[in-house]
Amino acid sequence: MLKNAFLMLLSLAIAIGGGGASVWYALKIQDGVGAIRIGQWTAFPDIGTPAADPYSKARVAREGVLALGRAEGLSFVAENDAAGGQLKRECSYKIEGRFPTARFWTLYAADQSLGVVETGKPRLAALQSYEVLRQADNSVIISVGHHPMQGNWLLTDGSGRMYFVLTFYDTPIASSTGLSDVSLPRIVKAGCDA
Repeated sequence: MLKNAFLMLLSLAIAIGGGGASVWYALKIQDGVGAIRIGQWTAFPDIGTPAADPYSKARVAREGVLALGRAEGLSFVAENDAAGGQLKRECSYKIEGRFPTARFWTLYAADQSLGVVETGKPRLAALQSYEVLRQADNSVIISVGHHPMQGNWLLTDGSGRMYFVLTFYDTPIASSTGLSDVSLPRIVKAGCDA
């Protein structure tokens, strides 16, 4: 009898622990149900709509974010560089390429909770479309790192994992037909501090 009770408790612990771990994993990964991927960037276009899948709704509820509707905009998150390596705060990167048409866009370096990285300085780890310098072909090159750099510079500080969050506001790519031929800037690792 004691053996049966022990086996039943063990089965319950495995079921509850495994179920909780699988839900945590499904909500934590960036390539989840309903995700679209363009290069290194991932977005959940239905996250702010009634058509959002249950995992997207749970992600919004858990993180307490205000999700954008399709008519308002679309957010992309990058967790890897062009070579597939994880983004790290102690490394420097170049974000280069064209940005899709939008009335306004923002780009910031984020921590695990997708909040803006704390730099310890008055300058935020964020840029927006009205303050960047553009190339002759309308492309943008943004340098990311600890040390000041020429041109567009996105300050980061500290060590550990990092994400980039790129949000487009009032953009045609937020519609389902607008995502078919979108290209987003590449993230190239320039080097790391020793």
